Amino acid sequence: MKTWIVLLLWACAHQSVNAVALSRGPVRRKTKEIEGRQDKDLLRRSKRGWMWRQFFLQEEYTGTEHQYIGKLHSDMDKGDGTVMYVLAGDGAGTIFVIDSNSGDLHATRSLDREEKPFYTLRAQVVNKKTGLPLEPETEFTVKLHDINDNEPKFDKEVYTASVPERSHIGTYVTQVTAQDADDEMFGYSAKLSYSISQGHPYFSVEPNTGIIRTALGPSDMDREQREHYQVVIEVKDMAGQKGGLTGTTTVNISLTDVNDNPPRFMQSIYQFSVPEITKVESSVGRIRAVDADVGRNAEMDYTVVGGDGLDVFDVSTDRNTQEGILSLKKPLDYEKKKSYTLQIQVQNTHPDPRFLSSDAKDMATIRVSVEDVNEPPHFEKISYILEVKEDAAVGTMIGSVSAVDPDIRRSPVKYSIDRHTDVDWIFGVYVGNGSIFLQRPLDREEFAWHNISVIATEFRHLDNPEQTSRVPVYIRVLDVNDNPPMLASFYETFVCENAKAGQKIQTISAVDPDDPVGGHRFLFSLAPESSVRANFSLRDNGDNTAGIFTQRTGFGRMHKSTHLVAVVISDGHIPMQSSTGTGTLTIRVCTCDRDGNMEMCNAEALSSAAGLSTGALVAILLCILILLLIVVLFAALKRQKKKEPLIISKEDVRDNVVSYNDEGGGEEDTQAFDIGALRHPEVMEESKLRRDILPSESLYPPPPLRKTLVPSRENADVRNFINQRVQENDGNPTAPPYDSLATYAYEGNGSVAESLSSLGSMSSEGEQDYNYLSEWGPRFRKLADMYGGEDSDWDS
Repeated sequence: MKTWIVLLLWACAHQSVNAVALSRGPVRRKTKEIEGRQDKDLLRRSKRGWMWRQFFLQEEYTGTEHQYIGKLHSDMDKGDGTVMYVLAGDGAGTIFVIDSNSGDLHATRSLDREEKPFYTLRAQVVNKKTGLPLEPETEFTVKLHDINDNEPKFDKEVYTASVPERSHIGTYVTQVTAQDADDEMFGYSAKLSYSISQGHPYFSVEPNTGIIRTALGPSDMDREQREHYQVVIEVKDMAGQKGGLTGTTTVNISLTDVNDNPPRFMQSIYQFSVPEITKVESSVGRIRAVDADVGRNAEMDYTVVGGDGLDVFDVSTDRNTQEGILSLKKPLDYEKKKSYTLQIQVQNTHPDPRFLSSDAKDMATIRVSVEDVNEPPHFEKISYILEVKEDAAVGTMIGSVSAVDPDIRRSPVKYSIDRHTDVDWIFGVYVGNGSIFLQRPLDREEFAWHNISVIATEFRHLDNPEQTSRVPVYIRVLDVNDNPPMLASFYETFVCENAKAGQKIQTISAVDPDDPVGGHRFLFSLAPESSVRANFSLRDNGDNTAGIFTQRTGFGRMHKSTHLVAVVISDGHIPMQSSTGTGTLTIRVCTCDRDGNMEMCNAEALSSAAGLSTGALVAILLCILILLLIVVLFAALKRQKKKEPLIISKEDVRDNVVSYNDEGGGEEDTQAFDIGALRHPEVMEESKLRRDILPSESLYPPPPLRKTLVPSRENADVRNFINQRVQENDGNPTAPPYDSLATYAYEGNGSVAESLSSLGSMSSEGEQDYNYLSEWGPRFRKLADMYGGEDSDWDS
């Protein structure tokens, strides 16, 4: 009620102030004369009799009539109705209207200061009759007086904040802010005050700033007791006085975790059982401790700190579940120790020094029982290395392996060799004692090492593959001097015809596949057959090399082009090995220039130098011969595939044998071909239409045929036959209007071969002699072969 009274008094005071301002009248200004029109009439600048700076208008007017703002008046207005007031500017004519006669200014509707706080207008006095301005325009503003019509609003509807647990009183949490659209410069409409309406007694808010702080001590702000809080903040304008408008917002506050809780085991004693055959690093079991903290603060470490299994077991932490994993460090043996006791400690990985205490660690006891299992045999060593000389006889004992049954029964063990590792069955093992012996001869130069696997199995579990053990056995073959040395390579040695005595022509070296302990030591000498009347000498250099020298001056290439020098190479080991056959040098005699460079050697020497033996040359010749035979056969096959052309040239119209693949219906089938062409001219039809074109009705029938058979020695019947066919074609209107080739199969009466058709042959059923066809030439040879054979397929 008091608020409405204050507003009413304020409005009355505002109206009185405007009335006083208007009653005082306009402010006069001095003017001065100015030059005027061109019609030589002097105009004097009139005095501006009015000037307005601003008017005030209350916002949110609720009346039904136009709201009165003020009155405009000019000294030019004498009250005789000759002047008119004109208004322009923001909202002129729509929001603001002026009485053109009296100058009264009104607002047509209610205005909101928050939308627009003021309006700029321009007023002018003009002559009502002429419309000419009597005074310059005057600009003024209409300002809106604010009322408290907007409640304050927060920037967010919901705020989210966090603060560490165990924080002290007054710890900053967050800040909320609100905005009021009312005028801050006018009254307390925009003066805001913050307060907390929900969230006591844990948090507080500063009235002027909106900063939220903790209101309780560390012991009361425990995340493990309560983690989330919902605080409601209220803001009120009018400086928080009664009657002010309010707004609210919600602040969700969470307590973040600190490491203020140590881990604790869920039980004080844990028991596990593990088979004695469990592999090292395998998991035995899991233990668990709980920590009220979360995230990084809940990470923990487990440690074995005591017990009789410190060197047998280990414990680690599963970072995903924070559980302790008990694992095996060493193999177990039920026969030696049946149980273990361990002391396990747990503590945080990242402790907070502010909350360390004497109970920051926790302890638990673990008891592990070892279970007896039927174990496979155990070898005494994880691997064996044995040695044997390569000349050892079959059956020689190389060494032995040993395995025992670790169980209390101590069952006997059977030994065997995995044949996948000894495919050639070079070694054997005695089933009862594991002794390994030689079954086949060895050669170190072929394999210096042999890797085999020996299998141990209990006799009472021979069929159980799980009760077997394996051990690798590495057998080294020791070298024995059993290979003679030989020349290191094939030497292309030559001597010049003009060589002098004592001239060095070649340096040789040797190789030996053996591998003596002290290294190789080769001795070089000439064989006895090369020492008698020798043309060359050998000098051992003492460094496993030797030089070949000439013994005389001058060599005759034409007399002897090649010299063979047998070199004996011996090693210095026991037993001594030497070779001569593999140490023969071939020395060619060549023509050289003055500097000793080879210019020419004979063919024999060249072939020898190339390293081609007689067998190699024979093999090359055989290959060449085979290739030639293949080429000849291929050419012969190609020639047989070629067929003689049926008609060599279009101009060659002589009789030719034409073969067709169409067999037809036999000799009784007279519709498949023109049988008349195969008959004698006397039995042929007198008129025959063409069969090579589509027949049509004959407008002009052909003239009758005249048979003129005049036999003569020159085959007159053939001539008559041809003349008859010519007349038929000449008189046939269906014949094409171009030259065409007509071929007839008539052979004539005087032919020795008579007709080829069996229709006109009286002796076709009997045997005939066709050998005379071979005398006609190569073209009839094929027919002679076809019809002359007694076992021909045509007879079947």
